[in-house]
Amino acid sequence: MINNLEDMQKFGKEHMDQALQTAGGLTKSLQAIAAEVADYQKKSFEEGTAAVEKIVSAKSLDKAFEAQTEYFKTAYEGAVSQFTKIGEMYTDLAKDMYKPYEGVFGKAVK
Repeated sequence: MINNLEDMQKFGKEHMDQALQTAGGLTKSLQAIAAEVADYQKKSFEEGTAAVEKIVSAKSLDKAFEAQTEYFKTAYEGAVSQFTKIGEMYTDLAKDMYKPYEGVFGKAVK
């Protein structure tokens, strides 16, 4: 009986350690993602404001259309790049969340 109790305590401690490790990694990863999104939003707003100023101050309609087209192209490319980066961050988060449990799942399958 004592042996089983010790095994249960050891098992519980291992899983608690894994849960705490996972929670810490989750928090750190979500903070990094939130910071990345906030930085992108700030940069996007600044670029949008600059583009509007450039369009409004254009000397001709052609120049205004050129400035607008340039802004849309740059904004689209930046958004695609940012979404890809954030997607990769979420993928890394999922991998990091799984790491502490690799051993547990491996033991359960055997």
